[in-house]
Amino acid sequence: MIEDKNTPRTPLSELGEFGLISHLTKNFKIKQKTTTLGIGDDAAVLGFENKKCVLTTDLLIEGVHFDLSYVPLKHLGYKSVVVNLSDVYAMNATATQITVSIAVSNRFPLEALEELYAGIETAAKIYNIDVVGGDTTSSTTGLLISITAVGHANEEELVYRSGAKENDLLVVTGDLGAAYMGLQVLEREKQVYEVNPNSQPDLDQYTYLIERQLKPEARKDISGLLKALEVKPTSMIDISDGLSSEVIHLCTQSKVGVNLYEEKIPLDPTVISACEEFKLNSTTVALNGGEDYELLFTIKQEDYPKIKANPSLTVIGHITDQKSGIGLVTRANEKIEMKAQGWNPIQDKND
Repeated sequence: MIEDKNTPRTPLSELGEFGLISHLTKNFKIKQKTTTLGIGDDAAVLGFENKKCVLTTDLLIEGVHFDLSYVPLKHLGYKSVVVNLSDVYAMNATATQITVSIAVSNRFPLEALEELYAGIETAAKIYNIDVVGGDTTSSTTGLLISITAVGHANEEELVYRSGAKENDLLVVTGDLGAAYMGLQVLEREKQVYEVNPNSQPDLDQYTYLIERQLKPEARKDISGLLKALEVKPTSMIDISDGLSSEVIHLCTQSKVGVNLYEEKIPLDPTVISACEEFKLNSTTVALNGGEDYELLFTIKQEDYPKIKANPSLTVIGHITDQKSGIGLVTRANEKIEMKAQGWNPIQDKND
């Protein structure tokens, strides 16, 4: 975390735990009808009437999931919310509430946490969710953020990973690989800065890539889009760990195989040019990069005419029987077995 010596530093010990929570959450307003009681008591109270509640949680750890030498705290707060909401939208549900818990070392003053919570507050406004609780504690190893997201859906609207059927089409939203290439750019500039702290990088040509890494967006829009098109996915998952990993998860849960076509994978032109610059294979980056937070889902073949003209959706393959395996069909029309080489959250950092 690069510090400005002119920035005021208020020790967290001046506020205490409850004073800190009160200070950081004073601007959060209740917006959701399902929030009966938010922050301020022993627990939040939520009321969903006849809907099914969905619940997901995610952990972000300094040095594992983010590097504060180039990740602004406001962006980190925003991203930590978005990555959780993406899991709710992957269930075809509506996100409504989150809880935020942090563990923080004494190198962080109050002003740093205000920046973090400003990002959380911005995400809450944009995605129309309520912050209804959480916890703060001390840490000896840096910053840790744990967010739990809550949402709801009618039972018949929920979509699971396990519903894909043979002959279904495999569809992805948006484009892939940009977040990973944004990370490569930031890591390169960090190394340049460490050698020469006076260097001023020109990152204009990488704006899209860096934004996809530092400030991703969850696909809240897709559920409404598909509903308007009268299409209900048969299965769905969000792309957080890389396309290859998510395809394998979906096929394993659904007990099916897949043919995924390399030439169909959507890539932004800036990803292709950055891959050339870094001497990386763009297909490998799209398959294994991760952190795109797009949605991967399957639909029945008869629904194809409803989605084929939509620029947000790309058909990249089709579901086969389980015995046919999980395969990538290359541009040379060779089928090779797909392996999960994306982000592994429990790998050894030295691997």
